[in-house]
Amino acid sequence: MTDAAPRGGWLIFVSLLVALFLTVLPMPAATDAFRPQWVVLVALYWCLTVPERFGVFAAFAAGLAVDLVTGSLFGQHALGLSLIAYAAVELHQRIRLFPLWQQALFVWVLLLVERLLNLWVLAATGQPLPFLIYWVPTLLGLLLWPWLFVILNDLGRRAGLV
Repeated sequence: MTDAAPRGGWLIFVSLLVALFLTVLPMPAATDAFRPQWVVLVALYWCLTVPERFGVFAAFAAGLAVDLVTGSLFGQHALGLSLIAYAAVELHQRIRLFPLWQQALFVWVLLLVERLLNLWVLAATGQPLPFLIYWVPTLLGLLLWPWLFVILNDLGRRAGLV
Protein backbone atom coordinates (compact mmCIF):
# COMPACT_ATOMS: atom_id res chain seq x y z
CA MET A 1 0.00 0.00 0.00
CA THR A 2 1.39 3.38 -0.95
CA ASP A 3 0.94 6.71 0.75
CA ALA A 4 0.91 8.61 -2.52
CA ALA A 5 -1.94 11.06 -2.96
CA PRO A 6 -4.53 10.10 -5.59
CA ARG A 7 -3.78 11.73 -8.91
CA GLY A 8 -6.05 13.24 -11.50
CA GLY A 9 -8.80 14.59 -9.26
CA TRP A 10 -8.49 17.89 -11.06
CA LEU A 11 -9.51 16.20 -14.31
CA ILE A 12 -12.87 15.12 -12.86
CA PHE A 13 -13.52 18.65 -11.63
CA VAL A 14 -12.45 20.31 -14.90
CA SER A 15 -14.46 17.89 -17.04
CA LEU A 16 -17.57 18.63 -14.97
CA LEU A 17 -16.93 22.37 -15.29
CA VAL A 18 -16.67 22.02 -19.06
CA ALA A 19 -19.90 19.99 -19.07
CA LEU A 20 -21.62 22.71 -17.01
CA PHE A 21 -20.34 25.32 -19.45
CA LEU A 22 -21.71 23.32 -22.39
CA THR A 23 -25.02 23.03 -20.53
CA VAL A 24 -25.49 26.81 -20.34
CA LEU A 25 -23.74 27.75 -23.58
CA PRO A 26 -26.15 29.90 -25.61
CA MET A 27 -27.64 28.14 -28.60
CA PRO A 28 -30.18 29.23 -31.20
CA ALA A 29 -33.74 28.77 -29.98
CA ALA A 30 -34.46 26.22 -32.71
CA THR A 31 -31.63 23.92 -31.58
CA ASP A 32 -31.77 24.46 -27.82
CA ALA A 33 -34.12 21.49 -27.36
CA PHE A 34 -31.44 19.24 -28.88
CA ARG A 35 -28.81 20.09 -26.24
CA PRO A 36 -27.19 16.86 -24.98
CA GLN A 37 -27.16 16.04 -21.27
CA TRP A 38 -23.48 16.89 -20.89
CA VAL A 39 -23.21 16.74 -17.11
CA VAL A 40 -25.08 13.45 -16.97
CA LEU A 41 -22.81 11.94 -19.62
CA VAL A 42 -19.62 13.08 -17.89
CA ALA A 43 -20.87 11.97 -14.48
CA LEU A 44 -21.77 8.55 -15.89
CA TYR A 45 -18.32 8.21 -17.40
CA TRP A 46 -16.64 8.89 -14.06
CA CYS A 47 -19.05 6.61 -12.19
CA LEU A 48 -18.27 3.77 -14.58
CA THR A 49 -14.53 4.40 -14.72
CA VAL A 50 -13.50 5.41 -11.18
CA PRO A 51 -16.47 4.71 -8.89
CA GLU A 52 -14.26 4.93 -5.83
CA ARG A 53 -13.50 8.59 -6.67
CA PHE A 54 -16.81 9.71 -8.19
CA GLY A 55 -19.97 8.19 -6.81
CA VAL A 56 -23.49 9.00 -5.73
CA PHE A 57 -22.63 11.99 -3.52
CA ALA A 58 -20.42 13.57 -6.17
CA ALA A 59 -23.19 13.06 -8.72
CA PHE A 60 -25.67 14.65 -6.31
CA ALA A 61 -23.36 17.68 -5.99
CA ALA A 62 -23.03 17.87 -9.78
CA GLY A 63 -26.82 17.73 -10.06
CA LEU A 64 -27.14 20.61 -7.60
CA ALA A 65 -24.66 22.57 -9.72
CA VAL A 66 -26.82 21.90 -12.80
CA ASP A 67 -29.86 23.11 -10.87
CA LEU A 68 -28.04 26.29 -9.92
CA VAL A 69 -26.72 27.17 -13.38
CA THR A 70 -29.94 26.31 -15.24
CA GLY A 71 -32.32 27.88 -12.75
CA SER A 72 -34.42 24.75 -12.42
CA LEU A 73 -36.11 23.51 -9.26
CA PHE A 74 -33.39 23.01 -6.64
CA GLY A 75 -32.75 19.28 -6.36
CA GLN A 76 -34.48 18.29 -9.60
CA HIS A 77 -31.35 17.26 -11.48
CA ALA A 78 -29.63 16.17 -8.27
CA LEU A 79 -32.31 13.53 -7.70
CA GLY A 80 -32.05 12.06 -11.18
CA LEU A 81 -28.28 12.23 -11.33
CA SER A 82 -27.77 10.58 -7.95
CA LEU A 83 -30.17 7.73 -8.76
CA ILE A 84 -28.55 6.89 -12.10
CA ALA A 85 -25.10 7.28 -10.53
CA TYR A 86 -26.12 4.64 -7.98
CA ALA A 87 -27.11 2.28 -10.80
CA ALA A 88 -23.87 2.99 -12.67
CA VAL A 89 -21.69 2.44 -9.59
CA GLU A 90 -23.48 -0.78 -8.71
CA LEU A 91 -23.15 -2.17 -12.24
CA HIS A 92 -19.79 -0.66 -13.24
CA GLN A 93 -17.84 -3.94 -13.19
CA ARG A 94 -20.30 -5.57 -15.58
CA ILE A 95 -20.67 -2.57 -17.86
CA ARG A 96 -16.92 -2.05 -18.28
CA LEU A 97 -16.69 -5.52 -19.83
CA PHE A 98 -19.17 -4.63 -22.58
CA PRO A 99 -18.05 -3.39 -25.99
CA LEU A 100 -18.42 0.35 -26.45
CA TRP A 101 -21.67 0.09 -28.44
CA GLN A 102 -23.30 -1.95 -25.66
CA GLN A 103 -22.06 0.53 -23.08
CA ALA A 104 -23.71 3.25 -25.17
CA LEU A 105 -27.02 1.38 -24.98
CA PHE A 106 -26.71 1.08 -21.20
CA VAL A 107 -25.91 4.78 -20.94
CA TRP A 108 -28.91 5.53 -23.17
CA VAL A 109 -31.20 3.65 -20.79
CA LEU A 110 -29.77 5.63 -17.86
CA LEU A 111 -30.27 8.88 -19.78
CA LEU A 112 -33.89 7.89 -20.37
CA VAL A 113 -34.33 7.17 -16.66
CA GLU A 114 -32.85 10.56 -15.75
CA ARG A 115 -35.18 12.34 -18.18
CA LEU A 116 -38.13 10.35 -16.85
CA LEU A 117 -37.30 11.41 -13.29
CA ASN A 118 -37.08 15.04 -14.42
CA LEU A 119 -40.44 14.65 -16.16
CA TRP A 120 -41.90 13.24 -12.95
CA VAL A 121 -40.63 16.28 -10.99
CA LEU A 122 -42.09 18.63 -13.60
CA ALA A 123 -45.48 16.90 -13.36
CA ALA A 124 -45.38 16.81 -9.55
CA THR A 125 -44.72 20.55 -9.37
CA GLY A 126 -47.49 21.42 -11.81
CA GLN A 127 -45.24 22.72 -14.57
CA PRO A 128 -46.26 22.25 -18.21
CA LEU A 129 -45.11 18.97 -19.68
CA PRO A 130 -42.75 19.11 -22.66
CA PHE A 131 -43.41 17.76 -26.13
CA LEU A 132 -41.85 14.63 -27.65
CA ILE A 133 -38.74 16.61 -28.58
CA TYR A 134 -37.89 16.37 -24.86
CA TRP A 135 -36.52 12.86 -25.49
CA VAL A 136 -34.16 13.79 -28.37
CA PRO A 137 -31.17 14.66 -26.11
CA THR A 138 -31.11 11.06 -24.93
CA LEU A 139 -30.59 9.90 -28.51
CA LEU A 140 -27.82 12.46 -28.93
CA GLY A 141 -26.25 11.13 -25.74
CA LEU A 142 -26.36 7.64 -27.23
CA LEU A 143 -24.48 8.89 -30.29
CA LEU A 144 -22.02 11.01 -28.30
CA TRP A 145 -21.13 8.37 -25.71
CA PRO A 146 -18.43 6.53 -27.72
CA TRP A 147 -16.71 9.82 -28.57
CA LEU A 148 -16.92 11.14 -25.03
CA PHE A 149 -15.68 7.83 -23.67
CA VAL A 150 -12.61 7.84 -25.92
CA ILE A 151 -11.75 11.48 -25.16
CA LEU A 152 -12.15 11.21 -21.38
CA ASN A 153 -10.40 7.83 -21.31
CA ASP A 154 -7.39 9.31 -23.09
CA LEU A 155 -7.31 12.34 -20.78
CA GLY A 156 -7.70 10.07 -17.75
CA ARG A 157 -4.78 7.92 -18.81
CA ARG A 158 -2.57 10.97 -19.32
CA ALA A 159 -3.54 12.30 -15.89
CA GLY A 160 -2.90 8.92 -14.23
CA LEU A 161 -6.50 8.57 -13.13
CA VAL A 162 -7.66 5.65 -15.25
